[in-house]
Amino acid sequence: MADDTERIEQEIAQARENLAATLDQLSDRVSPQRLADDAKTRAVDTLNKPAVKYTLIGVGSLTVVVLVRKVTRRRR
Repeated sequence: MADDTERIEQEIAQARENLAATLDQLSDRVSPQRLADDAKTRAVDTLNKPAVKYTLIGVGSLTVVVLVRKVTRRRR
């Protein structure tokens, strides 16, 4: 009987340790800083893809040209 009690207490202690480790892992995964860092990394990776990068450069250049033409027409 005493052996059963000790074994059960050890199992409970082990379960608590496992639960604490799991909670630590979960809190690390959902920390705001980690989520922000992951989002930033994904955004930078996406923006560095050639298709996205050159499309944004083209759209930016076109926007500048349109704005410059609009400003020069108002001055006339």
